[in-house]
Amino acid sequence: MDLLALADFDVVALHGGFGAASRATGRPKATLSRRVRELEDALGVRLIERGARPFRLTEEGATLHAEAHAMLGRIEDVAEGLVARAGAPRGALRVSAPVLFAHRGLGRLAARFAMNFPAVHLEVVVDDRFVDPLKEGFDVVIRANPAPSTDLAGRCFLRDRLVVAAAPSLPQPADGGTFPAIMLGGSQLSAWRLVAEGRPTTMLPQEIVRLSSMALVYDAVREGVGAAMMPASLIGDDIASGALTSWGEVEGRSIEVWALYPPQRHVAGKVSAFVGMLVDHFRDASPTHFDTL
Repeated sequence: MDLLALADFDVVALHGGFGAASRATGRPKATLSRRVRELEDALGVRLIERGARPFRLTEEGATLHAEAHAMLGRIEDVAEGLVARAGAPRGALRVSAPVLFAHRGLGRLAARFAMNFPAVHLEVVVDDRFVDPLKEGFDVVIRANPAPSTDLAGRCFLRDRLVVAAAPSLPQPADGGTFPAIMLGGSQLSAWRLVAEGRPTTMLPQEIVRLSSMALVYDAVREGVGAAMMPASLIGDDIASGALTSWGEVEGRSIEVWALYPPQRHVAGKVSAFVGMLVDHFRDASPTHFDTL
């Protein structure tokens, strides 16, 4: 198999079409098309549904892309590791980050990374959806409380407490009482057990709206329509100013933010540099360092 043709197919699949791949790589669209067709002829299968709108891989093409992208990534990582021994990290680095974390200063961290590692081309994509790094071409995925079953490697670089808060106009229910709740994404609707001033209490949420982003949850809570679980560091200023009222800390629950990446024997220098920057910035995994972003 021609590995160069395989690499051309990978970049076309990754960017979702010949035109987009041509713009991203600077290679002629006709050349990419010819190389992919040569690969199809060599394998004896169609890899791309030509004429389909939007761009679509065949079943065989999707299978080959998933395997080839991982393989080519490992080859690139090994090569970068060899280069890194003699110099600074280099190459393209794609990072997926959730909306709330990104909007709390990730842009400034990205700028500092770009200044410190000019040979790395950093791209940050903001999305609360849990992406598949192998299928979608990400080197690092930043997520809060990832599923323990994930096959990804990674490091926890930030920890925070989970607090239930509401606008002062919303009365706090008594122990065992119900209240209007703003729910986040796929969180389950069950009794909330809180601790306030050392006293445990149980509240029964009645869902009024479900939002996919913590940033949206925060905005909705400030409107006074319901209470929600939120990171303590996010609402600290609101609690201090009286804009929000804390009902207590969620018992047995916390937030851990992880930088995840595909498990590989050789972690690329660019990945190690980015994850190391996050760990170094959030010293002791403390959210107080958001203030210095």
